Amino acid sequence: MALVIGSIYDGKIVNVTNFGAFVDVNGEIGLVHISEVSNKYIKDIKEYLKDKKDVKVKVLSVDGNGKMSLSIKQAEDKFENNNKRSNDKKENDNVRSSKNNKLNFEDILSKYLKDSEERMQDFRKNQDSKQRGYGKRNFG
Repeated sequence: MALVIGSIYDGKIVNVTNFGAFVDVNGEIGLVHISEVSNKYIKDIKEYLKDKKDVKVKVLSVDGNGKMSLSIKQAEDKFENNNKRSNDKKENDNVRSSKNNKLNFEDILSKYLKDSEERMQDFRKNQDSKQRGYGKRNFG
């Protein structure tokens, strides 16, 4: 059975590698690249996916050699968008006050600033060690 590009299918993970996962969709094997697993940053894909797990995948492309490119995150996004449309009326009834939204935004912003400052400190530390000559070879 030929798979239609843009359609969502049920599949089963066959193998998980460092760069993605191979998924069996209707008897055909396709690759879900690590960038197509989640909208979040994934350091170790094996924390998110396991062999023989059932997943929903969207077919992104199929080339002439039969290689399939698949996406889990786009299949989930489409599923969530459909649910969101059906729940829009409920959400409109439960509108949060602008004060709560502001606090949430401020919390998110402060967490971001804290994380970025820690990353900058690590970067500066690495740069300082390189400038002191630890990373350079001296010939002579």
